Amino acid sequence: MADLPTDMDTIAAIATASGRGGVGVIRVSGKNLTSLTEAICGTVPKPRFAKLVTFRDARNEALDKGIALYFPAPHSFTGEDVLELHGHGGNAVLQLLLRRCLDLGARLAQPGEFTKRAFLNGKLDLAQAESVADLIDASSAEAVRSAMRSLSGQFSHEIHELVEALIRLRMLVEVTLDFPDEEIDFLEKANAFGQLKNLRDRLQHILERSRFGAVLREGLRVVLIGQPNVGKSSLLNCLVGEEVAIVTPIPGTTRDSIKSLIHLDGVPIHVIDTAGLRETNDEVEKIGMQRTRAAIQSAGLALLIIDATRGLGDSDRAILDELPNSLKTITVLNKVDLLANLMPQEDGALLVSAKTGTGVDGVRKTLLDAAGWYEHGEDVFMARERHLRALSSAKKHLALAEIQNERLEVFAEELRLAQNTLSTITGEFTADDLLGEIFSRFCIGK
Repeated sequence: MADLPTDMDTIAAIATASGRGGVGVIRVSGKNLTSLTEAICGTVPKPRFAKLVTFRDARNEALDKGIALYFPAPHSFTGEDVLELHGHGGNAVLQLLLRRCLDLGARLAQPGEFTKRAFLNGKLDLAQAESVADLIDASSAEAVRSAMRSLSGQFSHEIHELVEALIRLRMLVEVTLDFPDEEIDFLEKANAFGQLKNLRDRLQHILERSRFGAVLREGLRVVLIGQPNVGKSSLLNCLVGEEVAIVTPIPGTTRDSIKSLIHLDGVPIHVIDTAGLRETNDEVEKIGMQRTRAAIQSAGLALLIIDATRGLGDSDRAILDELPNSLKTITVLNKVDLLANLMPQEDGALLVSAKTGTGVDGVRKTLLDAAGWYEHGEDVFMARERHLRALSSAKKHLALAEIQNERLEVFAEELRLAQNTLSTITGEFTADDLLGEIFSRFCIGK
């Protein structure tokens, strides 16, 4: 991990959302903020105690009155001296306070720079630092809890445990390589290959929980497709619970994509209602269908809506033929309320009446299944794509190590690669001195 430069400059920024509010916060971080603090507050507050002060400008005139909080290094969020000025939440007064900090030598902080300094100073690891943004962006209670588990270090702790277990296993292999004439078979005695299997099982469990955490963060994009007037907009309104799309008996009413966000058991589902796909000379409708095809390309799931009174026809098959092979598609037979007797349904098709609500719960369950939902939300971690890639890569290296168990040099190399890959998650990738680790943990010099 890179060391924090000793001459890191002072940064300042408005820490609260833009707009009017009861309270606004200016945050300052840097080396030795006592002079800046005295200039603005007239005093340096007792560390970690709130003090009511008057914030003053260069002419000693009052800018605002509020709370000052001072956190001397290293006991702060960034690991540097941190000053927080809690004043009134008007944009003008906050800009004046910020300008005062800049005039006293601070510079405007870059996006995420406070958290970056916390990482560089060892206050947070990289996974925790990323979870700060995930916590802010969380769109459901479950996503908040998942991000908080990562921020509190639970995800990093499990990664650290895997890395420590890998180091112990690597040491056993290196001992066998370095002392091939020893009578003691270190690998057999320590059940090295049993340890490897346990590592693979633990890694798989973390990967599964992280995948669902990624779903909580990113959500699932679902596109509703089909011919005009089959009930796509009605189904969208039914799923959302309000009239977000115009519904009329006139085919082609929907001319543009309509996006709505719903939460099912805390999972964000982005549902996109699209213009019906059919042959037309209407230029506006053609543009709508172009946007439909663009929405299909970015979707993770497609619901093909079919009028149950007509069944699957050639036009519907043509739509299916146009879809990407990689796109999972589920058929929904809508308007079943108009049927005296249900027609034979397609394999896996859902029977729905968007008008009466019949079968809509089944659609919701299908969406959750497609999102990878499972009933273990209490141990889910908020994960990013790079975390999933690292975990998957480490899993491959461990699998390769298992099949190379008789070629110890290759076995050891795959373990090393797995360790380094996992360490990228927390930002602790280092070419560690494995020999030093061996001598610090085992007495093998006799």
